[in-house]
Amino acid sequence: MGIPKGLLQIREEPILRHVLHQAAWPGPTLLVTSPNREHPPAWQEFDREVADPIAGWGPMRGILTALETAQSDYVVISTVDMPGIGHEQLTWLVEQMQNHPGALGLMLRCKASIEPFPNIFRRDAAGLLREQLTAEQRSVHRLASDPCMVLLDAPATWPDSVWINLNYPGDIKAYERNERESTSPNPRHF
Repeated sequence: MGIPKGLLQIREEPILRHVLHQAAWPGPTLLVTSPNREHPPAWQEFDREVADPIAGWGPMRGILTALETAQSDYVVISTVDMPGIGHEQLTWLVEQMQNHPGALGLMLRCKASIEPFPNIFRRDAAGLLREQLTAEQRSVHRLASDPCMVLLDAPATWPDSVWINLNYPGDIKAYERNERESTSPNPRHF
């Protein structure tokens, strides 16, 4: 993207504010940032911010940091570069976790592909993630094959915008365009 993703903007507002608005989360919110990238715009709108203790270990380390500092039994994980994830998806994950009491976490499959985010973990999954990182297995995607995890099909009714991942500068404009079209009275279908 050319800049840290926490500095991105959606329709001229900080991406973190957009993500929080999309989530409309009624419970505590935790922002996990990378070392030396603390306090991105709108960070103070989260209940807490914690920095990963180790730089460069990727999303798996970020999830572990969230689990290690969580104050709740479940931790729902969303990423800043997937701004289409909203309240519907996050609450669905919580409901599904309650239906799988033996699982350490849930991951999703969409159209036969494993999608590492959004996901949900029990706080007790920290040991599993520590083991993976110790074995230098940093792929969140790979967690789906662990027998302690449950892989579920995402509801087909979720909009495609849920899966938009901001990796290139043009992706923001595409996301904004997709959002405008999906909220207009007569959305165009391609």
